[in-house]
Amino acid sequence: MLNFSEFNGNKDFLPFFEEISSIPRGSGNTEKIADYLVLFAKERGLFCTRDSYNNVIIKKSAAQGFENAPAIILQGHTDMVIAYDEDATRDLTKEGVELYIDGDFLKARGTTLGADNGIAVAYMLALLDSKGIPHPEIEAVFTSDEEIGLIGADMLDTSILSGKTMINLDSDEESVFIAGCAGGTRIDITRKCASVKANEYFKLTVSGLIGGHSGTEIDKNRINAIKLLSEIIPNGAMIGEIKGGNADNAIPRYAECKVVYNGNIEENVKNALIKYKGTENNISITCEKESGEAFFFTKEDSERLLTLIEDLPYGVIKMNDDIGLVETSMNVGTIESDSDSVSIAVSLRSSKSDEKDALAKKVIAIAEKLGYSTKRHGDYPGWAYKKDSVIREVLMASYKELFGKTAQVVTIHAGLECGLFSDKIEGLDCISMGPIAYDIHTPQERLSISSAIRVYELLSKTLSNYKGETK
Repeated sequence: MLNFSEFNGNKDFLPFFEEISSIPRGSGNTEKIADYLVLFAKERGLFCTRDSYNNVIIKKSAAQGFENAPAIILQGHTDMVIAYDEDATRDLTKEGVELYIDGDFLKARGTTLGADNGIAVAYMLALLDSKGIPHPEIEAVFTSDEEIGLIGADMLDTSILSGKTMINLDSDEESVFIAGCAGGTRIDITRKCASVKANEYFKLTVSGLIGGHSGTEIDKNRINAIKLLSEIIPNGAMIGEIKGGNADNAIPRYAECKVVYNGNIEENVKNALIKYKGTENNISITCEKESGEAFFFTKEDSERLLTLIEDLPYGVIKMNDDIGLVETSMNVGTIESDSDSVSIAVSLRSSKSDEKDALAKKVIAIAEKLGYSTKRHGDYPGWAYKKDSVIREVLMASYKELFGKTAQVVTIHAGLECGLFSDKIEGLDCISMGPIAYDIHTPQERLSISSAIRVYELLSKTLSNYKGETK
């Protein structure tokens, strides 16, 4: 157990964060965390239901004095993006993260921390377990596989929920509350390729990039490892095993491939380092000779792949000049191959559904013109800002009561599950909040412990102040 004694405030959620951090819960691997949640509810005699997607809903009756208040939904997702430092030895598909404290920050050794969105899970568990916090009926909704297309929220049957007010706990700025977000979609691009064998080749590696969340950090001009790799590979080369990125909604920090080429690749490496060194100081590009039998795509299919990567849009596609925020963007997130096929996954976002669809059609046209197959999936709606919101007013008033200052309300370019819940629950009043976290979706992810404590106190105060009408 970690020692949090130097931190003041209600820390009841931190032991729960430690517990769930010991459970493997990468996207697509949420069965064990769902098992844990069901057992948690059973041990406390709480109503619980679980579906085939590993979504879990736990209900707790209203505290004394809140019997007539409407139920409130608390919501977060159980899965996390898995990313590793290049020298990491931990396997997050089989084991949990290794936590440690560094000053005010909670971190994980060599991997993503999973505070996105494990902190929401911990908050909800602490509230469900609490004895002394006044609150209306709580409907805690733990959704699965948010990071790979909001799958759990999309498939969730919300008819079991009575609440018409929801607090989503998946944002990462303590004094900034989110009241609207972009919609998005994913596209998988694949092709069967002709291949030949070779015994002498080069291995190209791009590493040391910053990466980051493809929604909140897409406007920071961070280098995409997959796109950069394609710049270095010379025309006429044959491409062998290629891989890069860890999730379609994370800017890839690392990419590598094997290439057969008779000319000078080092010049391309040198030019790329000169071009990008001032952009990201820890960038590394290496080219090493290797030997041993391996498969390589033919020159025709290699050229086809390079053209695809180069032609795919990346980064900010359009800004909303009225509010100075990203309106439409795209991330080339992952690439992987075997001896006779290659696949690329991309993530698109837009606050306007017609622009999202137009960009998707453009990407599909680019891919199919080059002979690739496409599959669009994981489509989720945006979440429109509401002029009048009771929960927003209560949260803002609670924040000022606790901290003596006014918080900010924004809309964001990243995707949240609030849009899907708003589509499913007519008239839903929703807000998103969370503690300070940095570099999510990367091994540098870190959570401010003091901020997490303050946000838990704010969440508790908001529940205590919520009676279904403005103060």
